[in-house]
Amino acid sequence: MSSSYDVIVVGAGAVGAACARELAHAGRRVLMLDPGRIEGAAWSASAGMLAPQIEAGRDDPLFELGLAGRAIYRDLAPALKAASGVDIGFWQEGIARVALDEVEAGELRSKVAWQRQGGHRCDWLDAAEVHSRWPWLRPTFGALWAPNEGAVNAAALVEALRADAIRHGARLEQDTITALEREGDRITGARGNGRYSADAVIIAAGAWSGRIDGLPRPLSVEPLRGQAVALDWPAGVPGAVVYSRDCYVVHRGSEAIVGATREYAGFRTETVPADIHRLADAARALSPAFAALQIRRAWAGLRPATPDGLPIIGREPRARGLWYAAGHGRNGVLLAPITGVLIRQLLAGEETLEQLDAMRPERFWSC
Repeated sequence: MSSSYDVIVVGAGAVGAACARELAHAGRRVLMLDPGRIEGAAWSASAGMLAPQIEAGRDDPLFELGLAGRAIYRDLAPALKAASGVDIGFWQEGIARVALDEVEAGELRSKVAWQRQGGHRCDWLDAAEVHSRWPWLRPTFGALWAPNEGAVNAAALVEALRADAIRHGARLEQDTITALEREGDRITGARGNGRYSADAVIIAAGAWSGRIDGLPRPLSVEPLRGQAVALDWPAGVPGAVVYSRDCYVVHRGSEAIVGATREYAGFRTETVPADIHRLADAARALSPAFAALQIRRAWAGLRPATPDGLPIIGREPRARGLWYAAGHGRNGVLLAPITGVLIRQLLAGEETLEQLDAMRPERFWSC
């Protein structure tokens, strides 16, 4: 089988398309293999938050990686708009995480303190300040305020990344890859309805990454279902993104996106009425402005989860030519551009971020 491409990227969601774009920009001959419309693909269900300061903990390797990923968007958003004509909806006006009791307020104050000690922009707002900024919220015990946090439109992001990759020479094929091709200790390609050969294969198939035959060992990625709901955004209420312990609320267009549940349900993508109503009730409890609003729609996505919550990024030690960019969980949109950069650096033999060591593929197994 002769090599037709330098790199095959199995998957063309946010992470796969970002990898393909970076490699195409670097002059590689790239093939993106997209399975087409798969119900539950994580990017298609994502609220698109860029919120490492809200979501990550003090010793979490995803904190620094998430900050690096968020920073890329400042230049990436206008670059993608200029190259593809697609506006990815990049918004960076800050996110609040409100405290609903004194215990939670103490925990959030501590989080503010260690972030400020690390030189990051992060503030504690007392209850009066929260009410002044967001008078439409219920009374709180204060809030962590991260002014550099933001969001993007995930579907637009994927469209723009794919378009720019193609503009730089990448090819996009629709095919569901079921197996890898191997010669000795080297992966030489992939096959689905067609057969494709390349010098390197990158597995970036989201929750389905571990379901490909021919992997040298089990890939520790399983689907974690996340359900979400959309309500009308209340008339007269300025747009915002607010987290509480029970939900997040994201303003997008005319809607309030409310999420999200976390449950292992295999590849089932149906929504559960009790869970959906619980999310809507959490939004209504967060703000009286949502009290009379009805559910517009509900959906579920399958996040690619790993045992330790960290993505799997890097080379497979047991098979030359095989690389992983998988298992990003709920952080796929945040980490997609930085993952693309890291994969490009790894394939070129360049130095990468030190946080990548925590995400090496072999950490779950004995080599």
